[in-house]
Amino acid sequence: MDPQQRAGAPQPRPQPQAGDSSAILTVFLTFIAIVSLILIPSSSTIKSSLSILHQVPEGHVGVYWRGGALLTTITYPGFHLKLPFITHYEPVQVTLQTDQVTDIPCGTKGGVMINFEKIEVVNRLHKEFVYATLKDYGVQYDKTWIYDKIHHEINQFCSSHSLQQVYIDVFDQIDEKMKDALQVDCTRYAPGIEIISVRVTKPTIPDSIRRNFEQMEEERTKVLIAIERQKVVEKEAETNKKMAISEAEKNSNVSRILMEQKLMEKDSARKQEEIDNQMYLARQKSQADADFYRVLKEAEANKLMLTPQFLELKFIEAIADNTKIFFGDKVPNMILDQRLLGNFLKEVSRNISTVGHADV
Repeated sequence: MDPQQRAGAPQPRPQPQAGDSSAILTVFLTFIAIVSLILIPSSSTIKSSLSILHQVPEGHVGVYWRGGALLTTITYPGFHLKLPFITHYEPVQVTLQTDQVTDIPCGTKGGVMINFEKIEVVNRLHKEFVYATLKDYGVQYDKTWIYDKIHHEINQFCSSHSLQQVYIDVFDQIDEKMKDALQVDCTRYAPGIEIISVRVTKPTIPDSIRRNFEQMEEERTKVLIAIERQKVVEKEAETNKKMAISEAEKNSNVSRILMEQKLMEKDSARKQEEIDNQMYLARQKSQADADFYRVLKEAEANKLMLTPQFLELKFIEAIADNTKIFFGDKVPNMILDQRLLGNFLKEVSRNISTVGHADV
């Protein structure tokens, strides 16, 4: 027995056959090919034609061509299957999108060349018009109705306006004019395209003209500042005038109130004086009436008292009051005629009676 074949000696490994290695390689390459066909992204035209499983992103719809003919099939976001090599697939955005149109040269009515560096157009393609729009204008429909159309409309606008109008006077109207112009033609020829808004940047003009505009703007700014300063001065003057008028009105109102107060005081004093005069007149009248009544009553009393006996008594009292006492050898001659006294008393009595009859 050969020593190498003794128990416990290592046995040599069998060598692999060439046919087994080529089979494994074939299976591996086949697996890679299948995986690549299934998992290849659908962004490239060639890859989208080769892929079986493809994904429609959110905000897009899937459209398909078979043999170059557009199919009516429209798919929505998610995973979908198609025939490789035969069916071609493209995603089409149906949400809002912004197309930027750059470097748009145009000539104004005066012959000055200007350039719009960027114009942004916000637009949207409606889902229900995807098939009709792509059938008529292809996947690059926005090149026809947005990019090329913007160039055309801008040149039309510039050719009918001067540089002053384009750059300053009506620049704020260009956005709306472009939007309306785009939408009119889209509504007529491609109704699925909706123009949301247009944003136009300030155009680039020659440096010499730009410096002139800057100087004009500077002078205009100075004029505006002077106008505003003048308005401020006028406003201050108007404010001072209103304050002066208000102060004068206040003083006038105060004077009027004081005058009214004095007039009211004078009127009150006059009324008080009238009341006092009326009271004085009433008092004097009452006093006069009282005196008249007293004199009247005294007269009536005297009339009742003037009797012959009373008069005789008064006469005697009067004589008695004038009585003098003489001392000496002779008394002064005094003639006392009793008849004279009697006649006097009778005459007085007769007069009293006559007065009494006349009162009756």
